[in-house]
Amino acid sequence: MVLQQEVPVRLWGRAAPGEPIQISFAGQHLSTKADPNGRWQAWLMPLKAGGPFQLQVRGENELRVRDVLVGEVWVASGQSNMVWPVKQSKDAEKEIPDARYRQIRLFQVQRKVAAQPEEEVVGEWKVCSPETVGDFSAVAYFFARDIHRRKMLPVGILQSAVGGTPAQAWTRREALEQDPLLKTYLDRWPEVKAKNEANKTPRPTHEPAVLWNGMIAPLTPYTIRGVLWYQGETNGSLADAFLYRRLFSTMITDWRDQWRQGIFPFYFVQLANYDAGAGADWPTLRESQTRALHLRDTAMAVTIDVGESKDIHPKDKQTVGERLARIARALIYGEQVEFSGPLYRSVTVEGNRLRVWFDHAKGLAARSGQPTGFLISGADKKFRSAQAQIEGNTVVISAPGVDDPVAVRYCWANDPVCNLINGEGLPASPFRTDQWADAQLVPVLPSAN
Repeated sequence: MVLQQEVPVRLWGRAAPGEPIQISFAGQHLSTKADPNGRWQAWLMPLKAGGPFQLQVRGENELRVRDVLVGEVWVASGQSNMVWPVKQSKDAEKEIPDARYRQIRLFQVQRKVAAQPEEEVVGEWKVCSPETVGDFSAVAYFFARDIHRRKMLPVGILQSAVGGTPAQAWTRREALEQDPLLKTYLDRWPEVKAKNEANKTPRPTHEPAVLWNGMIAPLTPYTIRGVLWYQGETNGSLADAFLYRRLFSTMITDWRDQWRQGIFPFYFVQLANYDAGAGADWPTLRESQTRALHLRDTAMAVTIDVGESKDIHPKDKQTVGERLARIARALIYGEQVEFSGPLYRSVTVEGNRLRVWFDHAKGLAARSGQPTGFLISGADKKFRSAQAQIEGNTVVISAPGVDDPVAVRYCWANDPVCNLINGEGLPASPFRTDQWADAQLVPVLPSAN
């Protein structure tokens, strides 16, 4: 397995009430005893990366865990795009034979729903190899591989993800109950459950809190560096997409509270482009994801350029994992690299034009030709395709017939075509400057020719 470097590391277990416990690891020797309920815990002082070491725990019996590394430990959670395995990803026939990294360790939490928080999970640590990597999360593996190659650190991944699941299933019940809006997920569940059963789609995994209880709560004693998250597709409906901004921020904050490690890094993937069809509102879901950036030590990997219109599971997981790794390299490991694509900052009016300002916009450019994907509107709330021109680190947009513009949108569609990037080739995140629910899109008329 892998233990987290540079911070105190919690060890815990069970024994007979009052049983003395002796622990030895990497030159440290600890003593404790089990409480009246038979539970014990102890803390290792901060460790330096390295290994392998042996962990020895002695009470009335003795346990030895060999081949323990010290490095970086990340939880990888979410739904199917986090579950999606290496063997079904791009270039699998090349990636799998090359996956010989003894210092990358993989742990898959067995799927489990639970009515109450569990204390244990089922799974085992595996050394990354061609024999083990194929069934592991591709996003998590490519993240770990990039960090390991660049920083020469052991990396451990705790994969705890389930396809087709909403964020409320990964959120603690008490956290939902404390927010009147989020409590509606709990109040509506009996009705939703009955409807699902009538349609012969029971979905136990959609019930609020059950995945938190079964697959995250038991991990919270384990000392980690941070969390990688790829989810949102199941919450991308017209009914849920706007509320997700509240749900997602609540989930992040509560996970941090329950881990009791302080504000650890939480890095997430914004939904890629996909033709999600009627009833979906992925633009608003992406906006809700972006709103979570107001929380400390969060960052977002934009993937609007690597989706597949007809496949909700885009195969290019290398780019996703490497963009998450780029964030960690910049924010944790001290590399001087850009970690984000352009993010909307503000808009100013210049006559019949709007000038859009961005953060992370050094070297602002279009991937090919002129910038595409911009819409512009006046006070009538009717958006038209806009002409866009890059000026320094800003984009100036206008459109015939919009003499007094007030709002702009970019990539505001389930499956948009857009090409704005910064000098590192990282794509701009979709955005809008309005909050109109009744806006209209004026179709582009075919030319007379």
